[in-house]
Amino acid sequence: MKKRKITPLDLLKLKFIRSLALSPDSKQILFVVETAAEDKRKYFSHIYMVGIDGRDLRQFTFGEVNDSHPVFSPDGKSIVFQSKRGGKKGLFKIPRTGGEAQLLVEADGSFSDLSISPDGRTILCIFKKADDAPKNKDGKKEEPVFRHVTRKMYKLDNAGYLPKDRGHVYLYDIETGKGKKIVNTRNGERSPVWFLDGKRIAYITNLHPDPDEESLRDEIFALPPGGGKGRRLNKPPGPVEALSVSPDARHIAYLGHDEPDDAWGVANYHVWKIPVAGGAAVDLTPDLDYQTLDMTISDTAEETEIMRPMWSKDARNLYFLISESGSSHLAKVSSQGGKISRIVDGKLHIMAASMRSGSGTIAMSVSDATMPAEIHVGSINGNRRRITDLNSKLLDEVVLSRPEEVLVPSFDDYPVHAWIMKPPGFSPKKKYPSILEIHGGPRVQYGNTFFHEMQYLAGQGYVVYYGNPRGGQGYGRKHAEATVNNWGSVDFEDCMALADYMSKKSYIDPRRMGVTGGSYGGYMTNWIIGHSDRFAAAVTQRSVTNFISMFGSSDVGFDLDREIKGAPWTDMESWWEMSPIKHVANIRTPLLISHSENDLRCPIEQGEQLYIALKKLGRKVEMVRFPDEPHGLSRCGRPDRRLARLDWIARWFDRFLKRR
Repeated sequence: MKKRKITPLDLLKLKFIRSLALSPDSKQILFVVETAAEDKRKYFSHIYMVGIDGRDLRQFTFGEVNDSHPVFSPDGKSIVFQSKRGGKKGLFKIPRTGGEAQLLVEADGSFSDLSISPDGRTILCIFKKADDAPKNKDGKKEEPVFRHVTRKMYKLDNAGYLPKDRGHVYLYDIETGKGKKIVNTRNGERSPVWFLDGKRIAYITNLHPDPDEESLRDEIFALPPGGGKGRRLNKPPGPVEALSVSPDARHIAYLGHDEPDDAWGVANYHVWKIPVAGGAAVDLTPDLDYQTLDMTISDTAEETEIMRPMWSKDARNLYFLISESGSSHLAKVSSQGGKISRIVDGKLHIMAASMRSGSGTIAMSVSDATMPAEIHVGSINGNRRRITDLNSKLLDEVVLSRPEEVLVPSFDDYPVHAWIMKPPGFSPKKKYPSILEIHGGPRVQYGNTFFHEMQYLAGQGYVVYYGNPRGGQGYGRKHAEATVNNWGSVDFEDCMALADYMSKKSYIDPRRMGVTGGSYGGYMTNWIIGHSDRFAAAVTQRSVTNFISMFGSSDVGFDLDREIKGAPWTDMESWWEMSPIKHVANIRTPLLISHSENDLRCPIEQGEQLYIALKKLGRKVEMVRFPDEPHGLSRCGRPDRRLARLDWIARWFDRFLKRR
């Protein structure tokens, strides 16, 4: 069968893996699959199960529902998950052998960090209660008369206005569903975890009087599950994520660093170990110059869950992720520190992993440039094999482009890691239009993962190229911190070096080059066209244009003073100098502005400022607005609006890059 080019509609045919869990006996894997509904206006997510040998793959839950975060009971006989079904929202339980899901806990709010006690009797979680809201005569919630705001972090993109409840540690009886709050710190708690003896739990909290201002000052506490006063463990100031208790209950591993005044994601998160009985936390990976978080981005997921460090059965080793040079790998370090070994590496993106301390089996969700995420099974010896083919039907129909990997010297000979994706049926004798894609963040990385948008644009006849300019992650701290208080400097030079490199290719038409990007990539798109006439067309998406106004309008704008010197009222020139809107009079490149109306990260006023300024200047500019959508439209927006976004991008570039 002759393969066809990939289309926007193929995005809705993909099956996205959202989370996974290895069974206690290490014989089966639970995972969640998200798919678009037929009406293209919503998504459904269901629980699947498969044996580690790839056999007995079956869908475990059904219906027009969104099931999420499934966990096994310690004996492996039942599964607990979060869902909304039958008009009820809360926690549900279902036998491992299948059957009807039983409602355990009904509550108006959200659950996270589910786990079950070693004796199988109690569910540990974080519960965040929704604010009370007025209801109409049909019992449906209405907007409140007013919202009283008292904190800086009062809204969050893709979540909306945050409830007053900051989320606390709860225990629920797995048989009766009765529960109680066992911790009630002023600023809420995160990441609760059981000790394997079931006699204690640990959790993360921030005790600072202003946790929004000092968000990187976390503490770790341990206490009995009956509640009471927790005991603070001895760690340096800094952020904490992903607690993991050793099998012997003597230590807690976590991800973090010791720089509470860090800029936006510059300092590398390392693997730390802290003794429970007393003593100071120790950085087990002090020389690691990469993040122990998944920093590889694609348009198949809004974000991935932070993976906890995983202990070996004898507590001698810890397994964790490393993001490096466009990939996310699985690595190992001794619990005493020392040499770091790559266990699963290569040109791939490990999005999640699960391992039981009594087994050497590792379940993973893995993607690469031509494969959306599938379930893989590996071992602590580094073996790996794929056991699912959820997207094989679609991939058998379409032709995909395998990117060419290159290193491009920048103006100062700094090597910029990049990829070139050529159109299907590429001929070196032809001249092609091209599109430079610039990632958001800025402290993330493009890399060896499936990206539908790029495959689609390549299928439309464009050479698509993308790379990791300075200011991002994956290439060491100096690479990441190069743009602190210096956006639009070496990052601009690196992007232009990529364009220079491509313009000299015999198969590239230098008169038909385009540029696009979202968030920070939108910022850089705006900056480039305000400082260069190289590109014949541009699409800026959910972009930053004015740091001064963004300081007060973005959900995290108040935190920009970590990244930019001073504050708008004390160092306005720094903020204004790095704002693309200052250079708007230089923009002559035809520009499409794509922005979501409910974007709380880069509010739509950012796009509106640029649009009106260019209109006043008489430049060629159009704006497309997406109602109700958040910042991450390309990754989690309503399916029909994601399709419309892709169509607008392609039509704009076709208009200016294919007419010559």
